[in-house]
Amino acid sequence: MTHFHLDRGPVPLHHQVYLDLRGALAAGEWRPGERLPTELELAGRYSCSLITVRRALDELRREGRVERTRGRGTFVSTPPIVRDLAGQVGFAEEVRELGLAPYALVVETRPEKAPVDVATALEIGTGDPVFFVERVRGADDVPLLLEQVWLPAAPLPGLLDHDFTVESLWDTLETAYGLPVAHCQEVLSAAVPNLREARLLGLARRIPAVVLQGTAFTTGGMPVESSRTMVSPERASYYVTSYGARARATARAARRPYATSEITP
Repeated sequence: MTHFHLDRGPVPLHHQVYLDLRGALAAGEWRPGERLPTELELAGRYSCSLITVRRALDELRREGRVERTRGRGTFVSTPPIVRDLAGQVGFAEEVRELGLAPYALVVETRPEKAPVDVATALEIGTGDPVFFVERVRGADDVPLLLEQVWLPAAPLPGLLDHDFTVESLWDTLETAYGLPVAHCQEVLSAAVPNLREARLLGLARRIPAVVLQGTAFTTGGMPVESSRTMVSPERASYYVTSYGARARATARAARRPYATSEITP
């Protein structure tokens, strides 16, 4: 095994080990699903203590790069699917551009009365009729998003007759009802999935996830959809790019954005 020389300088030893292992993973030294060398072997590779190796592996685990199982070892995780939060295309099209096959599973659809927060977002009365659609959306049979949307029933007769496992909701709003979505305003926050949400997303453990709550508007400024989307913390992440003097980009789960963003489909 190749030995790596640690610098006894200001950078903590465990961080140097973490950086080298991260680079090795990015270079494909170990592929997804493969087992990394044991902690003892890694300690020999870096001529450091087991505690240093464990701290480095814990950093990689927190970033979702590896999975650690007591008694089995450390395995390379499948890289998360990274999406552009401010992208100009819809989910399915973006997934296809990544070379993956999008899918949608309709969990539940129903008519209901608008709760206060939905009524406020859609600018209708509390208790007015709305349609609720809940879907799991993913790529290559891997669930990535749990999407819950509420739409005003009055301008959308027969909406629930459509099959949203194969039909795009926003395309249906445009082609069937003449209500194209022009932009969407979303607020990002964090939440721990409940047991039902974790099951639908196929999560092995309940850890904080990114949640997007937003309102979609038509070209005429009419709010046509109120949504809540939970992003799988194990399999997906977002990045945001800003331009100008304060340009910055975030792409990994370790740098998840928590901000308000306006998205155009």
